[in-house]
This record gives sequence, structure tokens and C-alpha cells, in this order.
Amino acid sequence: MRLVIERSELLRALGHVTSVVERRTTIPILSNVLMRASGAELQLKATDLEREVVETVPAQVSQPGAITVPAQMLHDIVRKLPEGSEVEILRDAERERLTITAGSSRFAVQTLAADDFPDLAAGEMAHTFSLPAADLKMLIEKTRFAISTEETRYYLNGIFVHPAQRGKEQVLRGVATDGHRLAQLDLDLPNGAGGMPGVIIPRKTVHELHRLLEDGGADVTMGVSAAKVRFDIGPITLTSKLIDGSFPDYQRVIPMGNDKALKVSNNQFKAAVDRVSTIASEKGRAVKLNIEPEKLVLSVNNAEGGSATEEIPVDFGHGKLEIGFNARYLLDISSQLESDTLKFMLADPGSPTLVRDGDDDRALYVLMPMRV
Repeated sequence: MRLVIERSELLRALGHVTSVVERRTTIPILSNVLMRASGAELQLKATDLEREVVETVPAQVSQPGAITVPAQMLHDIVRKLPEGSEVEILRDAERERLTITAGSSRFAVQTLAADDFPDLAAGEMAHTFSLPAADLKMLIEKTRFAISTEETRYYLNGIFVHPAQRGKEQVLRGVATDGHRLAQLDLDLPNGAGGMPGVIIPRKTVHELHRLLEDGGADVTMGVSAAKVRFDIGPITLTSKLIDGSFPDYQRVIPMGNDKALKVSNNQFKAAVDRVSTIASEKGRAVKLNIEPEKLVLSVNNAEGGSATEEIPVDFGHGKLEIGFNARYLLDISSQLESDTLKFMLADPGSPTLVRDGDDDRALYVLMPMRV
């Protein structure tokens, strides 16, 4: 294998694929990145057996071939090479080494055979469709904070993506919950997504996908099979296993009869919660909301740290109500809002509360109250 490639192209691609490489693994080849040169391009592939990232970049290939090299070491070498340099990569088959040359710098790194590199090929995708990268990124950002990290409830360790009905409209819906809060976002249903089964995309894959979407791009092609999901983002392909489990019937926890509407400036509310929660204990982090028709008093009482209160104006027409929430959960939800109108739909101090972003019906959040 012999090729010449622009440092910037190689560095960008390595930054994408090496992120799935585990720092500590008992299988040596999983620490490596597979390099396959052919035609006028270099393909890079890395995997942790759960996820696989492949990216293809242009290169001047004079001798095709394939080999695997330590991923982090290669990334560090290329990162430290001079900007604007051209990198020559040559495989020394006899010594099982890869030589990397740029200007006066020369490195030789150990290799492992390409034939031993695992393949997470997704196979045939039963459903394939395209959607705007910005929409997919928004779905992730609005829901991922509610993904459970409790490994015993593994079926909650991801975002449940599925076709759903909203009124008379068919939508593509993403839902995440950890049992204390729920986040849901609806997108326009892409052509071809109508009959797809509901899939649970694992937390690690969600974060990796969000990172890859940072580079923008017009559309993402998403493919779904019974056990895997694939995302084609320009020259990058991310393939992942799905969580093998049944997502709970989340519709049952979304309150339908909450008729006490509270409207408040999101910026004022977020700042007030942030201030009063400074004094909350790490264990409880409970904030009490004393709601009246014209005002909301937020308060925190900590037996060890003292107390804090703050009053802000609100729009509420239902007498008095007292309810408590986890401060962190309130801040997580308020951080997702696009408008400055935070709308709570309340029932009573012991029932789930519905939260909306003003009049936007695409996103909804459910929050369980706390005793305070």
C-alpha cells in the first residue's frame, strides 16, 4: 500500500472515526483503525463492536492495499504534523510496519493484518429514508438529556424513534425517559419512514451521531433493520447495533387532564431556578414553587446550607398551588426551549406536570414532582 494524502483531510477523517475506539480493550485490533486504499481514495474504519464509523477521503493511491494501525497513535502523529503538509503513507509488508512521512518527519508504526478487522456490516436495510441533518440534530438535542443512565433498565438507555400519530398528522417521533422526566419531539415524517418499526438508538450512538452532525450537511440517509441502524452523513457512515428490548408505553405517563396553565418568561424562570438552587443539597436539589395568580415564589430550604427565595411574575388563573421539582431537571428542560414562553400544565402537587415550549406543539416534556 502506498499513497499521498493532504494532512487536513486525513486529520479530519481520523477525528471522526477514532472517537468510537475504546481507550482500554482486551481485543488489540479494536484499538486500531483499518486503512484501505484503492482507486483515488482512502477508506478509514473503526469500531467497538457496537458502533462502526467509516469515512472515505480523496488520496493519490499509487499502490492499493489495506492494513490496520493503532488509532490514537496515528491520530496524534497526524495532528502534530505541519499544517498544509502532504503525508506519504507506505506499508512495509516484510517488517509489518507502516511508514508515515511528511517533510522531514518520519514515523514507523506497528500494524496488524486487515483480514482480522471485525466488520459490523449492517446488511440489507428494510427501511431507508432521508431527512434534513438539522432536523435529526434537533431531535437529538431536545431529547437526549432525558436518556436513562441506569444500566438495569437498559431499554431506557437510548432514544426511541418511531412513526407516530399527532392529531391527523403522521410524524417521526423521538422519545427519551429516565422514569423521572420524559422528552418527546416530533418531526415531519420523511418519505419511506411510514412502515418502519420503532427502534431504540443507544446512548453512545446518539452522542456519536450528534458529534458527526456538527459538521452540518444537507440531508442524512437513515437505514433501519431489525437489529441495526445506519446513518450516511456525506462521506461518513455510522452503523450501530440497536438496543434489543421493548420501550415502555410512554403515552400512559403523558398527562391529558392537566388544566391549570402557568405561563412564565423562560429566561427569568431559568435564572431564578439557577440562583435559588445554589443553596440546595446535592442529594435533594428540590425547588419549591409557590404559585399564585400574579406571582411565583421559588424557594429552597437546606438544613445545612440555609435558604433562598425569589419571586417572579407569572400568568396563572387557578388560585394557589404548591409543588416541588428537581432543580437540575427544570434547568435541563428550560434549556431546550426556543421561545421565551415556558408553559406548565399542572394538575396537583402529586401528579406529573406537562411542560411545553410556548405554542410549539412539536416538543413536549413531562416532569414528575418531588416532595418538598
